[in-house]
Amino acid sequence: MHPFLSRLLLAGALAAPGLAQAQKALTYTVTLDPATDANHFQVRLELPKLSKAQGVYQFAATAPGTYQIMDMGRYVSKFEAFDRKGAPLGARQLGPNQWQLADPEKTREIRYTIAETWDTPVTEHPIYRMCGSSLETDHALLNGQTLFGYPQSWQDKPLRIKLNYPADWKIGTPLTADSKGFYEAKNYDQAVDSPFLLGRLTEAKTMLGSTEVGLYCYSHTDQVKAEPLLQSMQQMLQAAQAFLVQLPVKRYTFLYHFDDRSNGAWEHSYSSEYVLREAPFTPELAAAVTSTAAHEFFHVVTPLNLHSEIIERFNFVQPTGSEHLWLYEGTTEWAADMMQVRAGLKPLDVYLQNLHDKVAYDHQQADTTYSLSKLGLTSFSDEGQRQYGNIYQRGAVTAALLDLRLLELSGGKRGLREVILELTKQYGPSKPFSEKTFFTDFVRLTYPEIGDFFTRYVQQAQPLPLTEYYAKVGVRYAPVLHTGRRIGALGATPTSFQVQAGKEVAFDAVPATLQTLGVASGDQLISYQGTAITPANLRQVLGQVKTAKAGDAYELTVRHNGADKTVRGRLLDQEEVKRYDFSLLPDATPAQLALRTAWLKNL
Repeated sequence: MHPFLSRLLLAGALAAPGLAQAQKALTYTVTLDPATDANHFQVRLELPKLSKAQGVYQFAATAPGTYQIMDMGRYVSKFEAFDRKGAPLGARQLGPNQWQLADPEKTREIRYTIAETWDTPVTEHPIYRMCGSSLETDHALLNGQTLFGYPQSWQDKPLRIKLNYPADWKIGTPLTADSKGFYEAKNYDQAVDSPFLLGRLTEAKTMLGSTEVGLYCYSHTDQVKAEPLLQSMQQMLQAAQAFLVQLPVKRYTFLYHFDDRSNGAWEHSYSSEYVLREAPFTPELAAAVTSTAAHEFFHVVTPLNLHSEIIERFNFVQPTGSEHLWLYEGTTEWAADMMQVRAGLKPLDVYLQNLHDKVAYDHQQADTTYSLSKLGLTSFSDEGQRQYGNIYQRGAVTAALLDLRLLELSGGKRGLREVILELTKQYGPSKPFSEKTFFTDFVRLTYPEIGDFFTRYVQQAQPLPLTEYYAKVGVRYAPVLHTGRRIGALGATPTSFQVQAGKEVAFDAVPATLQTLGVASGDQLISYQGTAITPANLRQVLGQVKTAKAGDAYELTVRHNGADKTVRGRLLDQEEVKRYDFSLLPDATPAQLALRTAWLKNL
């Protein structure tokens, strides 16, 4: 093989207990060669002696934290088995992700081709990019479940992974290499939990107390660099440290991929990876990246240190949803916001606007009768996926209400943060809580009234007590608020639009006044009054409309059937009506102000 031109060799060893010699270990060799085939990996697996119990080779149906069906067997082709002399033994596919070895006790080698997921079209259940695999001439993103399977019953066996790559490539991963260059994972679960980003990367590191934080960044045209990106995240990381008192990991790795599209982020126990649209590194971009990173970074608490047995031993064959998805994602989303509020990084009025957005999503884009427990249990199904986005909205708001209830019951001395910290000490990375009894265990640790809270607002989908609970801290919640002001109006609201392909704002429901101007559903909104429209500034631009007067002229540019056109109209006269409004009470009582003080600080 030509050393370091266009090939990347990935070799891994899965050592069975008691096997001291490397040649007896289960050894993977994966050849990545974009020069000859940029879309497929050739995998060669050398095996020690198997028993009939390892007669089925298993690929992942999904992976923890993705809440999506992957069926990695869809990407496999030419699966072959051989004996020690290289003679073919045969294998047949049993289902989407399993191959039966014809003679497992004689099998010493398996070879298969597996396609990279980014550029391989599938008819259903496409894999999120940050959870997939990609290979290009200057970089690669590798997630374990997209390359490796395991012999049946060997999910718990330790793995050693060796990567040989071009000399000028950097590598970012949460794993640590030994003296021989092998990255060790204690089992298949940890291998899947430990992605690799390799290639033309920039790198930055910092210490957060005793925790080493590393950041690796691929930016297609070098507009984003690791050092300024990590610097922009420094205050958020310090806020997280203050919120958690002591970070529960000794090392954490951020992996960033900036190119032509945004797909989001995927959390891991000791790392997180991000696939985002490349743009000039502005304060706005830094703020958006930091906001997402705050959520992903908090996953070092849950599910890493707080999870049920379903997460502890994940079923890669037939995944089972957890009723406590509200804890893993909803509470994490709440904490990501609150730790920034309490550190002074996010003003309270901005946080209240975030609450508005989450409640609006719950009422306008989700099924309010779909409980958080049900969402967790159905998260891997198509039905659950249709509601999945609400775990970050209603889930976070429910966690916020739980925090308020705990503060009230404790007289301002113990909120959700404090209970979570207690729970992480009680459990931890290797001690799961009971999926069936966690609600009861939580109530036993706190107050009997919390049992009623869980029943009503997590296990059932009763209307959230927003008015009652936020009044406890002197915040008024109004589902509908008539201000009495007359304002100019376009006739469109944020819910009139949808974001397409992660970058385009298009009309979904077109108000009658714009229909008369020739605007149709599906038309992309290009600009308003000369200001280019993006998903990031849509709400801000629509807010500016309210500052204008009724009858003022305006100009819209829309893209209809691929062609841009400009339409002109005059703003409507409309009473200002706010929905799902949160605002501070100007006449809050001393008791409300006292509980608010406790609410806005780390106790």
